[in-house]
Amino acid sequence: MSVVGRIICIANQKGGVGKTTTAVNLAASLGLAGQSVLLVDMDPQASASSGFGVTRDRVERSTYDVLISGTPVSEVVQGTIVEAVRLLPASRDLVGAEIELVPLPEREFRLARALEGVRADYEYLLIDCPPSLGLLTINGLCAADSVLVPLQCEYYALEGLTALLDTVRLVREGLNPRLEVEGVLLTMFDTRTTLCHQVSEEVRQHFPREVFNTVIPRNVRLSESPSHGLPAVTYDATSRGAQGYIELANEMLGRARVES
Repeated sequence: MSVVGRIICIANQKGGVGKTTTAVNLAASLGLAGQSVLLVDMDPQASASSGFGVTRDRVERSTYDVLISGTPVSEVVQGTIVEAVRLLPASRDLVGAEIELVPLPEREFRLARALEGVRADYEYLLIDCPPSLGLLTINGLCAADSVLVPLQCEYYALEGLTALLDTVRLVREGLNPRLEVEGVLLTMFDTRTTLCHQVSEEVRQHFPREVFNTVIPRNVRLSESPSHGLPAVTYDATSRGAQGYIELANEMLGRARVES
């Protein structure tokens, strides 16, 4: 049992923290667990799209067309290797969307309006945002019910997390009052380093309710799988990284059962 049509924005203004890896593998893990999922690629780099084998050079219509031209989402989505997961891909055109959105009416709510038409078709809608707090990410936050924050266990991690949560608070107060924190996910965790353990303890002390129990380890299969156009959970489901995301999906589904 899950919350039908739950929209989760995966965001962190810092790059290289496992944001897209989380979006791709969480989507695939939820799909393999029997949930219908739409993965929305809002990043001009289109890494979430390529993570499912869709290169941005070959995309005819994308999130750009949805945001700027008002093309219905249902006309743009495509299937993936995981039967229950569909993809709203990104393309090169999305690079200019930040500027083109500025003069448009209700520019912060373009994605929210678009997703309302397909929300009931999926149990989970995951939005992969670019590593910035520009209009593309703001669109993701305004469309979402909650935000999932991947956090690498490194120096200054807590400061970055605090800044992002301040942005979430501002969006909640000014644009999207229903926005909640889905959770903070510790990523790229290396059990051999003291720093990872120290950062983990510090984050859990400051945000005890927000941090997921699941921790994603640093794992070579997570790095290799995108080059094959596959999520790690289908590339090598037995790897530690893939198992971490399967565990995360199960933790989220368990929360949904308790809430319902």
